[in-house]
Amino acid sequence: MPNLGEKSRSRTRVIVGLIVLALVVWFVVPRGLDWSGPWVPSFTETFWLLPLLVSIVLGAGFLVEGRTVAVLLLPFLVVGGFVAGGFVAIMRMEAPPGDEGVLPGPAGLRVGKAEVACGSGGCWRQFDATGDRAHEVMRAHLASRGYRGDDRKMCRRTGLVAAHEVCAELKDASAGVHVTWYVN
Repeated sequence: MPNLGEKSRSRTRVIVGLIVLALVVWFVVPRGLDWSGPWVPSFTETFWLLPLLVSIVLGAGFLVEGRTVAVLLLPFLVVGGFVAGGFVAIMRMEAPPGDEGVLPGPAGLRVGKAEVACGSGGCWRQFDATGDRAHEVMRAHLASRGYRGDDRKMCRRTGLVAAHEVCAELKDASAGVHVTWYVN
């Protein structure tokens, strides 16, 4: 392969760097902003899909520069990502869900302490919220966080390849609404 000039090599590195930066932003920022949807990578995908995509971009950059030996090191990044992703997936199987956009609750309600409960098939979190029109306010809060469904059960999905679905169930309680959420 012909040797690239210094300007061309620098341009290749800038382009590869910008693409890698865009990938990292795409995988990290939406989760930090608590967005959801089919184009928001799930937490586990950050560990295995991001290294895979970064390896592809770096490999293309190395090949353009004629650095074929460097391409041989990229499988270590991919394998490391898959090992980390598998470890995270296994560790989260029976773990209770995080806040998942359910907490913090809406400002108009008094939200009780979230309790964790586990049984056969997994763990869930729950709390009681009280206030005027608690059921409607909580439903609107969940809808604003990407949850879709009816008055009793709302779910939201994230993930490009391996979907992560969280569901929240709303039940009327004597003074408000009882909210239970779990990873489906």
